[in-house]
Amino acid sequence: MSANCINMNTIVGSHDIVFITLDTLRFDVATSAMKKGLLPVLQSFFNQWQRRHSPGSFTYAAHHAFFAGFLPTPMDEPLAPRLMALDFEGSRSVDDNTKQFQAPTIIAGLEQEGYATVCIGGVGFFNQLNPLGCVLPDLFQHRFWSDNMGVTCPDSTKHQVNKALNCLRTIQETQRLFLFMNISALHQPNYFYRENNAASKKAGDDVVSQSAALSYVDAQLQPLFEAFKHRSNTLFIMCSDHGTCYGEQGYSGHRLAHEQVWTVPYAEFIQEKHLCE
Repeated sequence: MSANCINMNTIVGSHDIVFITLDTLRFDVATSAMKKGLLPVLQSFFNQWQRRHSPGSFTYAAHHAFFAGFLPTPMDEPLAPRLMALDFEGSRSVDDNTKQFQAPTIIAGLEQEGYATVCIGGVGFFNQLNPLGCVLPDLFQHRFWSDNMGVTCPDSTKHQVNKALNCLRTIQETQRLFLFMNISALHQPNYFYRENNAASKKAGDDVVSQSAALSYVDAQLQPLFEAFKHRSNTLFIMCSDHGTCYGEQGYSGHRLAHEQVWTVPYAEFIQEKHLCE
């Protein structure tokens, strides 16, 4: 489903919105894992990732763009209309389906529309342990982070989902919600998701360990989808903020200009509320 197939002017106010960034996930890893059947939870909603370009090569830059409405750009249509945008002169990537806000961020715009906004942090830019780690979380009304949600905890996604579920219990179903989650498990280090942990540490991170991390993440997301199924009609947006290099052309990591960094997986779908008979 492309961005301009969804009329966000009818979504905003009637649907909850869940935005999940799978931090550092490579497009090739995501696509291969889907084809191999390693993502049964996600595959129940979509069977193919869209190939897109990220607006940033590392977490901090990409998320500033995301929160201004600049989600990853379709490869074959750089000026594709966006889901949400902030009104400014000269904007070309909007159409009648784009929800435009008179606000500094889409988060603030959704708050103006009556949404509660919640941030479940993951990587260090969301840890609230220093001024830099507060910049992005402070955009939200409610923000959470702990060590067991960070990159060094093998059960990080489980803890992040549990925190999100706890938040849902405190917000009335009649209150529309914008939930943002930055999933940290794909970020380095991810070697410990291999089956043989001792050998994995020596081998380090690579596409195999990141694929194993993604499979772990998929297995943890079902309770989140179930909770929203019983709460509200919900728009889910899922993407990576950037990829990473594992030795291609001698490069390792991200915050650099390489196709493996700029090319990211993207998906969006609507889950209807389950109506009990």
